Amino acid sequence: MTLTTDKNGTQLTVRLSGELNTMTAPELTALLDKELGGVKELTLDFTECDYVSSAGLRVLLATFKQMKAAGGGMKLSNVGENFQDVLQNTGLDAVFGM
Repeated sequence: MTLTTDKNGTQLTVRLSGELNTMTAPELTALLDKELGGVKELTLDFTECDYVSSAGLRVLLATFKQMKAAGGGMKLSNVGENFQDVLQNTGLDAVFGM
């Protein structure tokens, strides 16, 4: 997986490319741990991410809770059809406001 960040003040966008799975989820967690200080709005861009496993969903949910607890927000953008189906089937689409 390749992660690209764009930080503008209190806004952070992370673009994911590849698969967010058991092997790559720790990489995203480490990046977010490093970059989230002072961030109020986090956007995760899934344009080039073609697979998200349950390990990836756990990272997303934990990050969402962390952002909410800090008074910030998180959104998922450019979610593909398969990932959208997974979010709907798990009820996480409502959590992430999709």
